[in-house]
Parts: sequence; structure tokens; C-alpha cells
Amino acid sequence: MDHNDHVNLLKPADIKPGGSWADLGAGSGAFTFATRELTGPTANIHAVDKDSASLNELEQAYRARFGDSQNLHLIVGDFSRTLELPALDGIVMANSLHFFKDKEKVLRHVSSFLKPNGLLLIVEYNTDSGNPWVPYPFSFETYCKITPRANFSQPRLLAKVPSRFLREFYSAACNKNIS
Repeated sequence: MDHNDHVNLLKPADIKPGGSWADLGAGSGAFTFATRELTGPTANIHAVDKDSASLNELEQAYRARFGDSQNLHLIVGDFSRTLELPALDGIVMANSLHFFKDKEKVLRHVSSFLKPNGLLLIVEYNTDSGNPWVPYPFSFETYCKITPRANFSQPRLLAKVPSRFLREFYSAACNKNIS
């Protein structure tokens, strides 16, 4: 996949410009860049990853692409644990939730980072069978069963793209329940 594919997976969510966002499991920033393109230059984006080297690579590429990284906030950490984040308008989780067996527990925790009705965007392999590199993927159908139990609305399918690895990716959007 390339940058246009990343943007096109998120674009159907009709993201509003600005706000405060996080890319959980950001890696070197493929979906951080897509989020920045869709939210614009005034958005604050918190890129969270356990690997500081990947985040340093992300920051260098971000500066090269956008001129500065004033609105980019790098956080070395595990999003399944406590993090210092402001209340977020949205979260992107691209190929990061499939490392956790108990997705419902992680999603309940992730919902605590969002404002009421905040947007959660997921990009995942559309299969329920994993391998050593992608241990716990989940199909869109499985995701639809998990989200209501984890304090989110029923997800809506945004897009699908073929993948040479595990058949295809999908993207989905749901909102934190207002309670």
C-alpha cells in the first residue's frame, strides 16, 4: 500500500479538519501522514508507539513533508496502558490491535482517551486467522461483535483493499458511546 491507499482507507469517515488525534501503534507514520492529510495543519496529532527509533523516523519524515512538526507529539509508550493524552476527537489504529488477544479490554481502555462521541478508525486484515507476524487479526464481522461491548457504537465499514498478505484490509469507523 502507498500513501494514497492509506488516505483512501480513512477518507470515507469524513473527518473534520483540526482537533486532537492519536495514531496508536504509529510505527514510522504511514497512517499518521494520512491522518495529517485529512485533518489538516491545525490538528494536533499524537503518534504513540513502543519503538522510539520508528517514532524518530516518523518525525524526520514529517518535518521533510510538512516543514515542521509543531503539531506532532511523539509518545514512546504502550497504548494498552496509561498514557498522558488530552481528550481526543479521534483515534486511528492501523494494524495495531491485532497484537492483543483481548481486544475488548484494549478497546475499553482506548475509549477512555476519546471525548464522548469521539471517532475510532480501525484498519485491519479482514480475517480471523493469524500467523506469527499478525497473531490476532479480526474480520469486520468479528469487530462488529466486539465494539458494542467495548463502549463504542456499531462500526460502519469504510473501505476494503486487497492485500498480498492475508487477503485484504478493511477500514471501519465507530464512535465512543455518549454516557
